[in-house]
Amino acid sequence: MLDAFVFAANAVLPIIILIVLGYLLKKIGMLTKAFLDVGNKLTFRVLLPVMLFCNVYEIERLSEINFAFVLYGIVAVIVIFFLAIAVCCAFTRDNAKRGSLIQAVFRSNYAIIGIPLAASLFGDKGAAAAGVMSAFCVPLFNTLGVITLVIFNGNSEKQKIDVRKILLGIIKNPLIIGTVAGLAVLGIRELFVMWDISFRLSDVTVAYKSLENVKSICTPFALIVLGGKFEFSAVSKLWKEIVFGTVVRNVAVPVLGLSVAFLLRNFLGLSGEHFATYVGVFATPVAVASAIMAKEMGADDELAGQMVVWTSLVSTVTIFIYVTILRALGVF
Repeated sequence: MLDAFVFAANAVLPIIILIVLGYLLKKIGMLTKAFLDVGNKLTFRVLLPVMLFCNVYEIERLSEINFAFVLYGIVAVIVIFFLAIAVCCAFTRDNAKRGSLIQAVFRSNYAIIGIPLAASLFGDKGAAAAGVMSAFCVPLFNTLGVITLVIFNGNSEKQKIDVRKILLGIIKNPLIIGTVAGLAVLGIRELFVMWDISFRLSDVTVAYKSLENVKSICTPFALIVLGGKFEFSAVSKLWKEIVFGTVVRNVAVPVLGLSVAFLLRNFLGLSGEHFATYVGVFATPVAVASAIMAKEMGADDELAGQMVVWTSLVSTVTIFIYVTILRALGVF
């Protein structure tokens, strides 16, 4: 058990320390609100798309992907999405709050916390598996997020679903653009392999090294900005929604996603790197982008921001517990 405890601490604490650093830097006035707002946009519109592009491009070969591992992640997220709609609509009649809570339940902070966590848990294999999953889960999270906020927002519940608005929201999403661009370049590389062409994007050293440099600053910068964005206001008037969303996101979703995966591990051919990725998909807190999208699309952005804060805080304990249990079970 001590070994499991140390393993979990080594994987989770470096991420927590960067978040705490961001919060402390804001408290002493080194990080201003204006800087954090710009940093948030920079992360969402530039750093994350570049990181996702690189992660997808670094997939060795499409033929080597365990598609059962990927399929389980996709199906589980979709099932959780529909369960989220059911439980959140039963919990509140406020459509704007429904949108924010539904996102809080199904949408994890996979890009900023999940991918580096998987790498921390299982090294290069964990990073590779997380990169594979990002090609599928990141577009899925963002697509479902757009659909959620078009249907559940502060406007009249009788409004017609605007399919064009949904599609435009998906097409213009920077994280989806980065992932799709990575898949396109990866597809071209696969064709080059088939045609016995030796040229690769990585051969353009200046361009590829620049992308790698941007990718390298993404995770620490995003985590520091995440810590700086923490606010503890509005708790009193939203405490019921905060408790509900936090318990479902941090306890119900990871227990469901990880336990079913554990039961199916032999059937799906899952190993340690796959479970490291699933911890990133199911056990990480709500994505920071969910609060940004909530504000832009008419949902309750104050609640969405609080869900980011509280699920992030609670996840510092729950992720630690899940990693320790999985380590004790021999998964890692």
